[in-house]
Amino acid sequence: MYFAQNVKEWRMRRGLTQEALAEALCVSRQSVAKWEAGQSMPDLERLLTICGTLDVSADRLLKAPGPCEERADVLTGIGRCQLSAFLRRASAATYAGYGAEESVPTRPGSHDLRYEESPYLYIDTWLGGDRFGGEEAVFADGRAVWLMNYCGRTLSDGFSGDFLKEALRNRPEAYPFRGPLCYRRNEFSYHNRVSGDLEWFCGEEEIFRETERVYECRYHGGLVFNASL
Repeated sequence: MYFAQNVKEWRMRRGLTQEALAEALCVSRQSVAKWEAGQSMPDLERLLTICGTLDVSADRLLKAPGPCEERADVLTGIGRCQLSAFLRRASAATYAGYGAEESVPTRPGSHDLRYEESPYLYIDTWLGGDRFGGEEAVFADGRAVWLMNYCGRTLSDGFSGDFLKEALRNRPEAYPFRGPLCYRRNEFSYHNRVSGDLEWFCGEEEIFRETERVYECRYHGGLVFNASL
């Protein structure tokens, strides 16, 4: 009886519309709508696929949350929401949004972008070109609170940096460290596979131009100072 409300909650936590979840599961949007309205239930195989797509256990989808889980959401929700919103604004104001000018390099040959909203400071530092690696970090009141390392490469002249930036401007609230699970425009499609949340996560993103794989990037990170979150 709890599946309908839980699948909707976890879909929204992952920043997915009904259409996006349906596409990821290869079902119709009407199927997702019926699950969330309590009008139908997926079979076991489909349920396991849903769990994998939303990165949540079957128990969490099928059962009521326990008091400890509810208390944890109350204790950590405000700080995590603030950090998530800041990360999305910082990305849109720097690399993904063609925003801030590069600051003084912190390492030989590095590209550094900074964005600040008191008490947070965001720094994105990367090296390379067609093959690249870097780190995004967030500081609060001068202390590191979160970081993400990434390493990627372009695989074809068909790669579009503009399309990658467009996808990254749509970072979901639930996992704002890269783009959405799926994003499409014209012949390009962006796909993101992620496990975890702001506290501890890893993932891989890819871009296809029609059927050709033209870009890949792997990333991982999490909180590095937990006192205020």
